[in-house]
Amino acid sequence: MVEEKTLLAALKSPSDHEKAFRVLLSTYKERLYWHIRKIVLDHNDADDVLQNTFIKVYKNIQKFNGDSKIYTWMYRIATNEAITFINQKAKKLQITSEELQQKALLRLEEDVFFEGTEIQLKLQRAIATLPQKQKLIFNMKYFDDITYEELSEILETSVGGLKSSYHLAVKKITAYLENHETF
Repeated sequence: MVEEKTLLAALKSPSDHEKAFRVLLSTYKERLYWHIRKIVLDHNDADDVLQNTFIKVYKNIQKFNGDSKIYTWMYRIATNEAITFINQKAKKLQITSEELQQKALLRLEEDVFFEGTEIQLKLQRAIATLPQKQKLIFNMKYFDDITYEELSEILETSVGGLKSSYHLAVKKITAYLENHETF
């Protein structure tokens, strides 16, 4: 993994910018894809949001001041892009974002890119029942193993609030799985 300060300096250098951006892209593309995919659920939508994320990163990297880690900053952009995408798509289809998420979850079972087991599918169904913010927090903490401090930077929420939301999300998921147990 490339040293972050070196990468940031190269990104801000006119002569090294393009090469450094390719390094940034290859370093974070997969992590950001899966983060976005957990939010939008659909592979094609995740690709679109990932592309929009990197366009925003490219256009705004000169404004990035290094107050946080680069990936934290990019996760925030990716999260906002994914939420905006869901809201715009739901509005276009004249349904709520929750209804859109339920439709996406139904398509997930047929998705050739989803290689999960029945248990993983049940977990995704349980996660889909959570409010958007709890869903984000749960996915980022549980799947991406992001610390509460990093989550606080990404979601601009207090660590205490994040811990509370995560705890509530776990309780709701556990209750859902217990009520829908058919092993």
